[in-house]
Amino acid sequence: MNKIIPALSITVLCSCSATQVKTSSLATDITAVSSSTAEAAASQAEERPRRHLTANHQFRHHTVLNIGKSQTSSSDAGQEEPGQDEALLPRLARYIKQGVASWYGPRFHGKKTATGEIFDMYALTAAHKTLPIPSYAEVTNLENNRKVIVRINDRGPFVANREMDLSYAAAQELEMNGTAPVQIKPISDKQAIRKMREVAKEQRKQGIYLQVGAFKSASQAHKLKYKIAAKHLARTKVLASRHHKATLYTVQVGPVDSQSKADKLNVRLARLGITGAQYVTENDPNESVMIQ
Repeated sequence: MNKIIPALSITVLCSCSATQVKTSSLATDITAVSSSTAEAAASQAEERPRRHLTANHQFRHHTVLNIGKSQTSSSDAGQEEPGQDEALLPRLARYIKQGVASWYGPRFHGKKTATGEIFDMYALTAAHKTLPIPSYAEVTNLENNRKVIVRINDRGPFVANREMDLSYAAAQELEMNGTAPVQIKPISDKQAIRKMREVAKEQRKQGIYLQVGAFKSASQAHKLKYKIAAKHLARTKVLASRHHKATLYTVQVGPVDSQSKADKLNVRLARLGITGAQYVTENDPNESVMIQ
């Protein structure tokens, strides 16, 4: 009898051990399946592009829709075509387009452009369908060979046979009568000030300024002027341009006589939180009034 009891104990222990091994193996299998399922779900989530639709409502008879990925991981970035940004500038440099230009002014004076800036019909700006905004372009009137440097800050014209909408001031510079055949040549920001000086010299105009703000309120314009004047950055003036009942107050700094001076001034303005300055030529005194 004493010999039988140990044998039974060994049998019971072996059975318990076998049960534990099976339980452990089952738990491992469940964990592996769960892990595999989670990895598969994560993989599917990564493969499924996250897209969002954003409507940028502009204030000039059009709406631009942007559709794209909300986020881009480092692995996604590697799948994009290389050198897209680098290739943009050479493509723009090769872009020289001829077509018909029109102009716009009174109806949109004081309203927002596609960039969010306030449209000033007395500033040298333009609207284009595809060129980057903001950017600069040299526009030549092919009827009289007069040139103007404009800052593209709006979209349009939305007419099939038109290439560009010029501001009232830009159209005046080109001596346009309604519409005119033009040549459009994009230029870089660095080229803009030099080209503007060349055109101003040819057409006997003087003074290139940085326009740092445009407001419907005179008090807001003067507030910005005093902010700049307090730092003694450069001579600052407020100009009022009126059309019918609308008055627009612009703040200009300058004149600037070189690209390096303009760059340094832009850096100092940025420290004050003032960005997005654009080059403008001295306004015609008949079109605007300087306010002290």
